[in-house]
Amino acid sequence: MNRPANNFDTSNQDFNRGLDLFNGAHFFDAHEVLEDVWRSVPRDRPVRRHYQGMVQLAVAFHHVSTGNLLGAQSVLERALRNLSGADDSFPAVDLVRLRADLAPWGRYLQDRVNACVSASGPRVVPRNETPEGGALKPPILPKIMRPC
Repeated sequence: MNRPANNFDTSNQDFNRGLDLFNGAHFFDAHEVLEDVWRSVPRDRPVRRHYQGMVQLAVAFHHVSTGNLLGAQSVLERALRNLSGADDSFPAVDLVRLRADLAPWGRYLQDRVNACVSASGPRVVPRNETPEGGALKPPILPKIMRPC
């Protein structure tokens, strides 16, 4: 495995493979690959937190794919916090666009979690339905954009 540097390393095949898996909606596999990259970064490097944010993005969308919207919401919030300031770590990743693409997901997950929790506690609502049984369409899945 190639070792990540203090910033985005386009020669890091594992990181790029993780991004490709994420973009292909293979979120569990992306999480596994990106987690290996994250673990290879020394603990004293600030960039480690940014790699952890990428891992958490994959985990959040894996949770979405399994219907665990509360888990997705929680992990997405942590991912966004950990990706704060990552522009220098990943200059070849369009983080501005990624954050913009993730904003509707944050709202969607918040709305879904709020709709599924009543005064009597949480209840399960089928994935693309409102608690009243109407259709609820999720936002378009985000892509992690890189230059060609």
